Amino acid sequence: MPNLRQRFYVEDCPVRGEVVHVEDALQTILAQKDYPQAIQVLLGEMLTATALLASTLKIKGRISLQIQAQGSFKWAMAECNHLGQIRGLADFEADPRFEQATNSSTVFATLVQPVLFINIEPEFGERYQGIVPLDKPTLAQCLMQYYDLSAQIPTQITLASTPQRAGGLLIQLLPRNNEEEQNFVDEDLWPRLKMLTETLKPEELTDLEANEILYRLYNEEDIRLPEPEPLEFACTCSREKCETALVQIGVDAVKETLEIQNPITMDCQFCNAQYRFTAEQALGLFGEHLS
Repeated sequence: MPNLRQRFYVEDCPVRGEVVHVEDALQTILAQKDYPQAIQVLLGEMLTATALLASTLKIKGRISLQIQAQGSFKWAMAECNHLGQIRGLADFEADPRFEQATNSSTVFATLVQPVLFINIEPEFGERYQGIVPLDKPTLAQCLMQYYDLSAQIPTQITLASTPQRAGGLLIQLLPRNNEEEQNFVDEDLWPRLKMLTETLKPEELTDLEANEILYRLYNEEDIRLPEPEPLEFACTCSREKCETALVQIGVDAVKETLEIQNPITMDCQFCNAQYRFTAEQALGLFGEHLS
């Protein structure tokens, strides 16, 4: 099953949705670090959630979810940009409670003072950060609460993940533009779609193709399917960004670092890429040369 995002519409109704599947990209991300099963499952849910939320934005840029907490679980983040490029990472301490999990509620039960940040970063323009309390049993329920309270757009989200693959589904009832449209819409539509969505089983969401999921749920509705969009793992690290980071800390700090570590080695935790700077290369960023 490919990594993809399938948009769908209920014809002649203000309802849109997405189905997301992540498999190869999830395996690439989980291979970067020895994650216990609960963290693997949570990262899978977060990756599908960011892909779903990114599809609701009409901007070029990226959206990220970041959970911060105290205790054994430190933080986790996942992001997706408008090109469908995703990545994720988590930091934690060993905890036997992380070894078994079926959904994010296993991790949530261990969190101490957790907070979820939703970060929207357009290529141009002002960044936005929303703060969501993690006071619901699952990540999907926390995100639905965010849409209800902040965006005020009725939204149903379902997430499921295993260490092998993850899946997600989102449907939204969009605002009516005018009174004529309001009168045209079937008022029973949203309660009906919401009820049908809630019947979706986790194993169906992770194992079935998008078209099969939509047929099982909404075969009595007139569903329109545009072409699916691919998702892929991609990291934004680069040697140029490492050079910028060295310049930002200043030449004195670089010289001190070179006394301890020569060449300077900078590792990317997302993809395990490694960038090395000899003393000549590092000092050359400041126009200095070895004597």
